[in-house]
Amino acid sequence: MHPLQCVLQTQRWGPLASVSWLLLRTCRACSSVPSTACPSEERQQEDGVRKDFSSRLASGPTFQHFLRRASAPQEKPDMEDPPPYLTVDELLGKQRKGWFYFSSLFRFPADVILLVTCSIREKAEQTIWNRLHQLKALKTKRLRSRVPLRIGILGCMAERLKEEILNREKMVDILAGPDAYRDLPRLLAVADSGQQAANVLLSLDETYADVMPVQTSPSATSAFVSIMRGCDNMCSYCIVPFTRGRERSRPVASILEEVRKLSEQGLKEVTLLGQNVNSFRDSSEVQFNNAVSTNLSRGFSTNYKPKQGGLRFAHLLDQVSRVDPEMRIRFTSPHPKDFPDEVLQLIHERDNICKQIHLPAQSGSSRVLEAMRRGYSREAYMELIHHIRESIPGVSLSSDFIAGFCGETEEDHLQTVSLLREVQYNMGFLFAYSMRQKTRAYHRLKDDVPEEVKLRRLEELITVFREEATKANMASVGCTQLVLVEGHSKRSASDLCGRNDGNLKVIFPDVEMEDVNNSKVRVRAQPGDYVLVKITSTSSQTLKGHVLCRTTLKDSSAYC
Repeated sequence: MHPLQCVLQTQRWGPLASVSWLLLRTCRACSSVPSTACPSEERQQEDGVRKDFSSRLASGPTFQHFLRRASAPQEKPDMEDPPPYLTVDELLGKQRKGWFYFSSLFRFPADVILLVTCSIREKAEQTIWNRLHQLKALKTKRLRSRVPLRIGILGCMAERLKEEILNREKMVDILAGPDAYRDLPRLLAVADSGQQAANVLLSLDETYADVMPVQTSPSATSAFVSIMRGCDNMCSYCIVPFTRGRERSRPVASILEEVRKLSEQGLKEVTLLGQNVNSFRDSSEVQFNNAVSTNLSRGFSTNYKPKQGGLRFAHLLDQVSRVDPEMRIRFTSPHPKDFPDEVLQLIHERDNICKQIHLPAQSGSSRVLEAMRRGYSREAYMELIHHIRESIPGVSLSSDFIAGFCGETEEDHLQTVSLLREVQYNMGFLFAYSMRQKTRAYHRLKDDVPEEVKLRRLEELITVFREEATKANMASVGCTQLVLVEGHSKRSASDLCGRNDGNLKVIFPDVEMEDVNNSKVRVRAQPGDYVLVKITSTSSQTLKGHVLCRTTLKDSSAYC
């Protein structure tokens, strides 16, 4: 995962004025607490400053306060008494903006840099350690500056390696776990007093349901909508339950509100996100907390006591798909155990729910699957594959695989190879096993597959996947597919790029075409348009073709 840098820029830009800028500059100007201690001050004076600072923090705004100021700055404050550690000018933002962007270069001087982290694999954490090493020189240069540089680590790595980060990297000022983002204003205020600040507590109910992301890209065609957090599956290899906490779902109403806003902004695709997205269970409404148990896929089991009541994923998927019939709906990442027939039937019936399912297998060996605590055998998984393809004709399948898990033999590896050949996935995400502390595998299993063997097996899996994906995608040649245009191809300015219903990339020439709603007009496709493309060639990851016309999702059913 690329680190997210938080950069301060003084200019007119977007609707984030009050939120981002105040978050970055919280309490610096009026906190009255110096950034370095003065040994010449009297003890009584120091105690008075500490008490004054503590009282200012206690009565200051929460993250909710900043969110309420997310609209464009007004000429006058709409509150009589500004927060005790923010001036009126700071509260209004003075048109300053916080710009969040992915980059490896510092294009503008920053007062605060926040690195959003991931702990799923060791490589992701190593990227952050490397970035901190780069930032050390930058922070050293700012030591003599009037405004020192503050560096924060956010997300799973902050929770997992809290003590190590603070002890190993003295340059880190702020640690905020996945459930502590509302506390960022306070943490920034504490850091401004010269102290390290941390909050890595996990929550049983935090879903950030009332935090609505702001779309800033005018050419955006799709967006992600988080519907739940945490995971209860406790697979033996996975760190997520320990860094993200227990499963908790957003209220359906808040999800629908966010999807409606995205639709009003003209976006044409949303992806529902969750660590175990199809185990969604909204229990916020009392009238739906009945005794009905969760329906699992046939032959699958859970590592926890069956849950009862609440609005389930099928209900949410149904409601989201009704918001805008011209908006595509996807979801990821699911668990194979949570695909009851009502979910499959809904995907089949609704034109705007993409006929694409991510079905993480992790291994093709029943013995390894049991060691992973996945809750199914190879046979049960294959039965589900057949059932899905019968229920949703033409469905596109993708999967995750881990090479070299604890105790994996060569025979186990060959069974995974055979599963790849048997299923013929359209997309795949394959990784060498990386043992994580705190997991069940760390405490009970031995990471006994040599690194060179892991990498060799991974390469073999990737090779087989690409061979079979190419075969699977060849079935598309000669077919007409609906493609959502994303923009120009990265490799050719004369080509456009988009994605089909199965989430595969489709490349086609940027030429004039007919509009099905107005045959007299010739148009060029723009980002966000639906077009029909006849596929002429394929590879393991990309389809190519020539464009036929511009259409709508509703009208495309007559051609596809």
